[in-house]
Amino acid sequence: MSLTTNISTPKRGEVWLVNFDPTVGAEIRKVRPAVVISSDTIGRLPIKLIAPITDWKLYFVNNIWHVKIELDSSNGLAKTSAVDALQLRGIDKQRFIRKLGKLSVTTMEEITIAIAAVIEYVEAPEQR
Repeated sequence: MSLTTNISTPKRGEVWLVNFDPTVGAEIRKVRPAVVISSDTIGRLPIKLIAPITDWKLYFVNNIWHVKIELDSSNGLAKTSAVDALQLRGIDKQRFIRKLGKLSVTTMEEITIAIAAVIEYVEAPEQR
């Protein structure tokens, strides 16, 4: 039985319910929300780069890879949550179940900063 509906193409900044199973080891698992990270203009394959969303825990405040997402009417989340920038994953569009909402531009900027920290990105001097 397929959980996918693929009503539309997921877009950057949108929050979707995603089926992460099957997984291996410590990979994030089960059906859960995720935010689309990849640009809408990149790639012809039906693959999107996503960051999973999990329940917010107080100890996440010390983690540079967790971005807190407050509950609001536009993101479609049921509770205060966290984007896990350490568990980025490229997934086929068949794993997307349904759109829940959209994150703000400010929140997407915070997620981009968290991803940059995870990969130790430093701008080249000529880009500063």
